[in-house]
Amino acid sequence: MATIRKRPGPRGKTVWQVQIVRHGYARRYRTFDTKGQAEDWAREIERAMARGTALPSREEERVTLAEAMNRYVREVTVHKRGAAQEERRARLIAASQLGHVFLGVIGGKEIANYRDRRVAAGRLPNTIRLELALLSHLYTVARTEWGMTTLVNPVEFVKKPKLPAGRTRRLEPKEEDKLLKAAREYGGDIESIIRFALETGMRRSEIVELRWGRINLTKRILVIPETKDAKVIRGREVPLSSEARSILKKRPRRLDGQIWDITENGISQAFSRMCKRVGLSDLRFHDLRHEATSRLFERGLNPMQVAAITGHKTLQMLKRYTHLRAEDLAKLLG
Repeated sequence: MATIRKRPGPRGKTVWQVQIVRHGYARRYRTFDTKGQAEDWAREIERAMARGTALPSREEERVTLAEAMNRYVREVTVHKRGAAQEERRARLIAASQLGHVFLGVIGGKEIANYRDRRVAAGRLPNTIRLELALLSHLYTVARTEWGMTTLVNPVEFVKKPKLPAGRTRRLEPKEEDKLLKAAREYGGDIESIIRFALETGMRRSEIVELRWGRINLTKRILVIPETKDAKVIRGREVPLSSEARSILKKRPRRLDGQIWDITENGISQAFSRMCKRVGLSDLRFHDLRHEATSRLFERGLNPMQVAAITGHKTLQMLKRYTHLRAEDLAKLLG
């Protein structure tokens, strides 16, 4: 028996979704611009079912979201820079309540329920937005590259969690000395890594992945390669201050070419434990990138120069990381 429902469509337009459930047949779903079209299609399919001549359901009505997400990981995610991180996100979505639902059946209601469950679980707004963005791109790829041309992207109808204001945490006076003293007491490479992060503004992952072959001490630069489809397409050149060069010159030359013998997670754990030990529990390693970026502006560099060093793609992104002290700006005004 056919059920026809009016639903909001793209750009505020009303659409009509038909669902046909009949014993012995897979459920059939389809969306139309008008109710008349929906009724005509429903009658046609029901007559075909009654005669036993109904065509097989479309692929989007036979493929679950989990199956589609697994294919997306194999064909799309594998070529991205953050493949490992996105694969974890994809596996989480595939294992959720959405995973067993057919791709063509999921609507805005189901996506909204997923969003609300993630909010209730305490996930951060940006985490949820990234998951919804992945779901949205999955539908785009399925419609444009996998032949599922009648798919409607349900994520387009759902409100995204609002992002909180960007963190404004900078090192207060004397905090840097306190931080470096704690790092020396902690031991290992964490002190040199902190100092290097403050000098270069590099991300934690970029610091961990740095190799001697990408450093030119004579030209006073290092190169951070950027990749696409597993190929290096360009690199970002980071100028090295005298302090940054001094830090590198003191590092031992390893056979594997690595600068530091530590993982990203190792840096985070060491930094967190060290900060708690000296009462800086509100400080995160990524805040050092905020601090370094702000210091570049305070040295008189313009936004384009800073973006070239830090790798921020837009000036809006750069603005979120930059928090200049009013007293320092006053000095520039004379």
